[in-house]
Amino acid sequence: MTFEHIPVLLAECLDGLAIQSDGIYVDGTAGGAGHSREIAKRLTTGRLYSLDQDPDAVITARERLAGLPATVIETNFRYITSALANENVAAIDGALLDLGVSSHQLDERSRGFSYAGDDPLDMRMSQSGMTAADLLNTLSREEISRILKEYGEEPFAWQIAGKITAMRMVTPLETTAQLADAVRSAVPAAVRRKDKNPARRTFQAVRIAVNGELDALSEGLDAIFEILKPGGRFCIITFHSLEDRLVKQRFKQWATACTCPPEQPICTCGGKAKAKLITKKPIIATEQEQEENRRARSAKLRVIEKL
Repeated sequence: MTFEHIPVLLAECLDGLAIQSDGIYVDGTAGGAGHSREIAKRLTTGRLYSLDQDPDAVITARERLAGLPATVIETNFRYITSALANENVAAIDGALLDLGVSSHQLDERSRGFSYAGDDPLDMRMSQSGMTAADLLNTLSREEISRILKEYGEEPFAWQIAGKITAMRMVTPLETTAQLADAVRSAVPAAVRRKDKNPARRTFQAVRIAVNGELDALSEGLDAIFEILKPGGRFCIITFHSLEDRLVKQRFKQWATACTCPPEQPICTCGGKAKAKLITKKPIIATEQEQEENRRARSAKLRVIEKL
């Protein structure tokens, strides 16, 4: 098993974390351990805790971080508090999240993340629980449509959901090719001609639903910020607008002092900002990095520092 994963915005993340050699750091999304390895290499008496819910990633991260001051834990970053409590760690100096699907997960055909082949309709990052096939073969047309609209911002959600529910009455959906075919046959011909991959939004939406990604992100943001020390940095790389919007709003909330209604002329809440924005606008990859790593093209990095 090879878990290839070129770390996106690596230099920018290392700068954003402002790593101290004696600090305690968390990489909540180990993946191929690209970011983790570079963080750990900068530590002397400090330690890195590298988390991933994917058993394949955990095996790879343990191999690639061997000999470095790092501990790899198999869990979702939303459970950071209990995971670190087991290591007798109550506070950290910095954290990184690199969200989305890793190159390995897309390339490993049996995982069912890619719409390019004819593979099992799985999409589970943790390799446990309900699969994409389970979800699409049991939910109502209304619920499937809501998922596609909410998580994929898919304009033809209702039509695609209708095609899926009609197809499964004949034979259950079991492969990625069946789902891609359902999307292609549901969208207008003009869309098929214009968009080479009309299934992209549907696959994103189903993946988010299967893995509960937005709920995990929301919980994880709060949990990580809670254990961050004053002066600690939190870096997050997002790959689609739903994630980025959630991160942007939470960062803004933490960095805002006054919570009074905007029409109120004088502040009476006495609120204090909990953090300061290090990046007013998201950092994006250079043209060179985007050329070299296709995954970097939609990446956005935001950084905040706890006060």
